[in-house]
Amino acid sequence: MIPRKPITKLLIANRGEIALRIAKTARRMGIKTVGVYSDADSEALYLNYMDEKVRLGPPPPRESYLQIEKILAAVEETKADGVHPGYGFISENADFAMRVAGQGVSWVGPPPDAVRKMGSKIGSRDIARAHGVPLVPGSDGAVKTFEEAKAVADRVGYPVMVKASGGGGGIGLVRVEDESTLARTLEDASKKAATFFGDPSVFIEKYILRPRHIEVQVFGDKHGQLVHMGERECSIQRRNQKVIEETPSPIVTAEKRKEMGDAALRLAKAVGYTSSGTVEFVADQQGNFYFLEMNTRLQVEHTVTEMVLGQDLVEWQLRVAGGEELPLGQSALQAKGHAIQFRICAEDPEKRFAPSPGAIEKMELPAGEGVRCDFGFAAGTKVTPYYDSLIGKLVVHGKDRQDAIEKAKHALNGLVVVGIKTNIELHKKVLATEQFLRGELSTAFLSEVLQYKW
Repeated sequence: MIPRKPITKLLIANRGEIALRIAKTARRMGIKTVGVYSDADSEALYLNYMDEKVRLGPPPPRESYLQIEKILAAVEETKADGVHPGYGFISENADFAMRVAGQGVSWVGPPPDAVRKMGSKIGSRDIARAHGVPLVPGSDGAVKTFEEAKAVADRVGYPVMVKASGGGGGIGLVRVEDESTLARTLEDASKKAATFFGDPSVFIEKYILRPRHIEVQVFGDKHGQLVHMGERECSIQRRNQKVIEETPSPIVTAEKRKEMGDAALRLAKAVGYTSSGTVEFVADQQGNFYFLEMNTRLQVEHTVTEMVLGQDLVEWQLRVAGGEELPLGQSALQAKGHAIQFRICAEDPEKRFAPSPGAIEKMELPAGEGVRCDFGFAAGTKVTPYYDSLIGKLVVHGKDRQDAIEKAKHALNGLVVVGIKTNIELHKKVLATEQFLRGELSTAFLSEVLQYKW
């Protein structure tokens, strides 16, 4: 019998849009909130939604949001009995999760052991292989020499991808066209992996031509129940980072959805998964799918799943962390309609997506049926140069994909941000293409169809 220990005070170990989004759900559930901030965020919008606030330090993440000791001290100081890490920063740090639990505090996320096992791309591939989850052809583990890498590349055929085992956010991920650049890429990727992730290990995978990025949302509780919540298509990307996400995918049939969902559940079950997680796949243009990685946290794009299911995934996380069973079983999770999310970023797509920090002089957010705006900024607030360029998310929900696209066009026309450069016009251009309207997507869409460079 799993004891119930409802969270009464939640420390949100994050900032910006996701901290605000989590706080809104916590407050609706009657849970007190604690916000943390760096000096750069001392007047940030999300802090207005917190019952208590704790300063972490100077603006650089390594001196603030990545400071585990300071965050744990804030938990103790405020007597918080739950910690939600959001996404990014230390959300997938198994040691942090373990230390939170060690303080007798509820960790709003999967077990530390599951985080650790799935945090290694090489290790997670081994688990996937053992449980019959399709894998992209490549090396069985890390490649340590040029000779090893060359042998794998020759076997699977160029182009190949060199990937950091501990990578994320597109870092340590490089496409190699032929043998002439393999040695240099291998060395560079390994150095970058050591710098960013503390692990120089890299491996080789066959590059899927015109790949589609499709992921499956999974959720588990502490009572052994696991469900999948359908798939999301996240193929519109820049620098290997998602820009537009939608559900359902235009190419996934009911049969393929079950196949992918079953594969994702096998993987989650293998590591004793609880809370929210996402199993990511790469698919070819024929719909064949292969395991990429598992993100052991809430995803930025969880909103589209919420829209089609009519559920609040943060509420699910908080209830599961408190020992409750999943609110709904697999058969009760019936998606309705189509949802699309647009990441609104402070950057200039016309200048290779250069960051555009500064003061927001004016902001107008669209509203209406099927329109949702999750923003961490407002008129009069400042976007600093220290963190991710995401300022908010525009999400639309329609009765089908065409209806969602029409709502998106109107919503984007009603979204106004003055004072900084944004990617709003990029989204409008995507929606104006025949390829997007037909659902002909790939991770190269922005560079091939709209000729953007970065």
